[in-house]
Amino acid sequence: MNISSYSTAREMLDALASKDISARELLALHRERIEAVNCEVNALVSIDFDQAGQRAAEADEAVAHGAWLGPLHGLPFGFKDTTDVAGWRSTHGSPLMADHVPDADDLIAERVRSAGAVTIAKTNVPEWAAGSHTFNPIFGTTRNPYDLSRSAGGSSGGAGAALAAGMLPLADGSDMGGSLRNPASFNNVVGFRPSPGRVPTWPNATPWDALAVQGPMARTVDDAALLLSVIGEPTTRTPLSLDSPAGEFARLSAAPLAGLKVGFSTDLGGSFPVDSGVRKIVEQQRQVFESAGAHTADAYPDLTGAEDAFRTLRAWLFQIGLGPLLARDPDKFKATLAQNIRDGEALTGSGLAAAMAQQTLVYQRAREFFADYDLLVMPVSQVPPFDAAMEYPAEIAGTQMSSYLDWMRSAYFITVTGCPAISVPAGFTPEGWPVGVQLVAPPRQDLRLLQIAKSFEELNPAGLRRPDLG
Repeated sequence: MNISSYSTAREMLDALASKDISARELLALHRERIEAVNCEVNALVSIDFDQAGQRAAEADEAVAHGAWLGPLHGLPFGFKDTTDVAGWRSTHGSPLMADHVPDADDLIAERVRSAGAVTIAKTNVPEWAAGSHTFNPIFGTTRNPYDLSRSAGGSSGGAGAALAAGMLPLADGSDMGGSLRNPASFNNVVGFRPSPGRVPTWPNATPWDALAVQGPMARTVDDAALLLSVIGEPTTRTPLSLDSPAGEFARLSAAPLAGLKVGFSTDLGGSFPVDSGVRKIVEQQRQVFESAGAHTADAYPDLTGAEDAFRTLRAWLFQIGLGPLLARDPDKFKATLAQNIRDGEALTGSGLAAAMAQQTLVYQRAREFFADYDLLVMPVSQVPPFDAAMEYPAEIAGTQMSSYLDWMRSAYFITVTGCPAISVPAGFTPEGWPVGVQLVAPPRQDLRLLQIAKSFEELNPAGLRRPDLG
């Protein structure tokens, strides 16, 4: 079996199992790719090939004795730099954490490493994962492999760019306002935001929160499901953990699209501006579904209140997590993040109660919409990859953006619904910039959504187009 750094994770596992390649050889293959392109893309940070080599050797030793380390045996892996990994520098993109080397794994790292993966590096993030453009004062800016002058998105931008550039087959990510989905769209890869509780987050200072989730990123839907099967197991360590086992994701079948009732919307009834190029690519996907026998209609849920609910609850969560640090070191935060935290300090009990009530109404309206539709198709991001020198887009379709959150409404409105959502490659602008499409399913229909996404991916192979990095 001929394995390259762009082979799927499933193909790499099959080659390892048949002994067509060893874990050390697979690591060397990825090391060669990393050394060739990471200097330009800047997706991977805190790289440690010595630790990776030791782990790869352990995987090969196990095979020599007829053993297998787990479902991710020997696969190169990069953890988001907001994920604590024992023995690895974990900075959160903040100068306050520049020298932080944790003694213990976060749960997601514990599960991935126990499954046999070979950790190579951390993936770059914005400061404290705030914002959907990856830059920070420690490691600098991550650039889009399809155009190095453009953003790789965020906050899981390093993960998305590393996957697109062939430096990793799998990566983890997290998503509050679109941080799994936006970088997937920008980098022509797959990012899956699961239902709250599908991937337990631990340690967690706000375990009852349903806005922030962790999830998988990969180059294919099938590979994302493979990683979900590892990180999505139930646990009693966090109260929202779903009880259903994650083994159902280990082998993913494609769901027929024929007969599906699909709602299409490019802007949720004018709820936000959308770049004309993005709008065109999303609309083109209607033909993909109709050609497979799906029934489409211009339809979308009423998400009135999502804006206020998201911004209020996000500010509250930021204040809980970062308020004490801001009070101690106010000069160590970028201005936009500091303002978000201060917004949280100004909240009142009645303001929080109103936001939670709005969140409940948004969830109920989304649930009612999905009583009539199997799927919602809409943009992931309102823009294609923007200039990497900017913190955020200044305007979209003639509408000025007043903050670094304004351009992310197409993602964070869906966050408030609690529905699972996935970004799947859909096409390219005339400039060659990737654009993903967001598929949204009813609450807790994670498996069904992945099955539909796999069928869509087979009909629209945009994800097979690789960047020209030499």
